[in-house]
Amino acid sequence: MNEIFSIKDKVAVITGASGVLGGSLAKSFIEAGAKIVALGRNQETLDARVKELTALGGEAFAVEANVMNVESLESASKKILEKYGKIDILLNIAGGNIPSATLAPDQSFFDLKMEAWNEVTDLNINGTVYPSYVFGKVMAEQGNGSIVNISSMAAYSAITRVAGYSAAKSAITNFTQWLASDVALKFGDKIRVNAIAPGFFIGDQNRAILLNPDGSLTDRSKKVIAKTPMGRFGNADELNGAVQFLCSDAASFITGALLPIDGGFSAFSGV
Repeated sequence: MNEIFSIKDKVAVITGASGVLGGSLAKSFIEAGAKIVALGRNQETLDARVKELTALGGEAFAVEANVMNVESLESASKKILEKYGKIDILLNIAGGNIPSATLAPDQSFFDLKMEAWNEVTDLNINGTVYPSYVFGKVMAEQGNGSIVNISSMAAYSAITRVAGYSAAKSAITNFTQWLASDVALKFGDKIRVNAIAPGFFIGDQNRAILLNPDGSLTDRSKKVIAKTPMGRFGNADELNGAVQFLCSDAASFITGALLPIDGGFSAFSGV
């Protein structure tokens, strides 16, 4: 392997490591030689993930923390630094939509409960901002590091039924650009902040919207596939290479970027 793409021996903190995307990235990174810090709210689930990761022959460490609580994250940061002495990579994977913030096809914005709006925007915005604030400070002090955030196709153009999620992911794109600029100007060119924008992947959060109980495509899915030139949904592991690239020295002059991984969805007008 070309060493410029290597993340070997880098300490990578992954929020949402217990989920599908976070788990896939964690496995990919440990296979590439990184040391994984799996961050999440449930110690039992984290321990199970770490067991899976160490079975692959790598090094992983579980730290229970709430991405919505700065004090919890600061406590986690101390534990990580005590063990490894550094934090090279932060993958902000925790987030996603919630059922109560998803409008039914016959509902409008005015049917949306503001409690659901607050919950989904808080999770996706502050659930990325707070870890960036805590672990990014460590990177600033050590003079190097890479942060990768998760945006969405919803940040490119309006996607029906998910107003709060769309607004939050648009904010993540802007925050990525803002933080990338701020840390480069004030702490040097060795700290980078980028984001990926996944297209449509079937996971636990959106399965009921994209698939019927018998596994067939819903009407919404058919619209998605019709606007995706590759004609299919993505697989979770198809995010891994792009994220590893952004965290490696091969991307040393890339910061503030939003990389779509979407089978062409964002490039295609549909006509």
